[in-house]
Amino acid sequence: MRAVVYAEPGEVALSDVPEPRLEADGDAIVAVRRAAICGTDLHVTYGHAPGMEPGAVLGHEFTGTVVEVGRAVHRVKLGDEVMTSDFTACGHCWWCRSGRHWHCAERQFFGTGGVFGPVLPGGQAELVRVPHADVTLSALPAGLGPEAALLIGDNLATGWAACKQAAVVPGSVVTVVGAGPVGQLASLAAQVHGAAVVVVSDPLPERQALATAHGAVATDPETARAVVDSVSAGRGSDVVVEAVGHAFGLDAALDLVRPGGTVTSVSAHTDPGWQLPLARCFGAEIVLGFVIGNSLPLRDELTALIGAGVLDPTFVVTGRGQLEDAPKRYHDMWQAREMKVMLQLGDDRG
Repeated sequence: MRAVVYAEPGEVALSDVPEPRLEADGDAIVAVRRAAICGTDLHVTYGHAPGMEPGAVLGHEFTGTVVEVGRAVHRVKLGDEVMTSDFTACGHCWWCRSGRHWHCAERQFFGTGGVFGPVLPGGQAELVRVPHADVTLSALPAGLGPEAALLIGDNLATGWAACKQAAVVPGSVVTVVGAGPVGQLASLAAQVHGAAVVVVSDPLPERQALATAHGAVATDPETARAVVDSVSAGRGSDVVVEAVGHAFGLDAALDLVRPGGTVTSVSAHTDPGWQLPLARCFGAEIVLGFVIGNSLPLRDELTALIGAGVLDPTFVVTGRGQLEDAPKRYHDMWQAREMKVMLQLGDDRG
């Protein structure tokens, strides 16, 4: 079958790889209909993260059709159109029962080699094996398009979880540092949570324009503090969501948060260290947290909000193509010519 694989730092390729097979009774095989390229894919393929080996099948955002199930799979069925989390979990351990599926001992992250634990081939392929299918997969409800469903699995869930963890409440001043897909959706989530003002900081004018078109006050990093001060009576932001993916994003976030405020990072950090300005954080009583998007406890909530027309995450999709376009599309995203690219494989419901 055809799949997008890691070739070397900065390069991916379309390759023929063996078709996946059921390996456990709880597995399912999904014929992929939509896959997306994520910022995390860029991080793990452009030399920023150890654990990638040539030939690793990429991609952790996808939707598709169930074409085979193990004998212990009961909740999803052959022929179901399904959405997925970007990682698997058993659904039964203490961590899963607590809603902390990322810490499950059986967790595997699709399509990122060994960067985040045991290798699990990804969904930028014609077929993908899904462990713990009854937990990891969910049938698409009527009316939910495949692109919205795909975005629930990672980007939207991440932005939504950031607002929940940071306790965004009506009237909050929220700042988002970095206006990629997760930053844009964190801005949207903050507005749905009742933020009075959402400031989005990004150096790219086109990303500022997209944030402005979807309800935020956009600015570049050089003027961000002045803008935040103008909407917060000089106090600083109640909540800052860092969505850059590098340590300098955390530094920027700390410069924008008010005393007693919260900084929540949603970036997939792989750097081993960062110098925390400890005395300043202590003196200002800053709360610093990190969020790894987990759609498993959020799918019903987000599906209902999309179905009711409260939010639509698909505005972050700026490009579309076929699987064979993936190598070029990776370069487009790395060079910021596209923000979010969807790849279509075969037919689907939308």
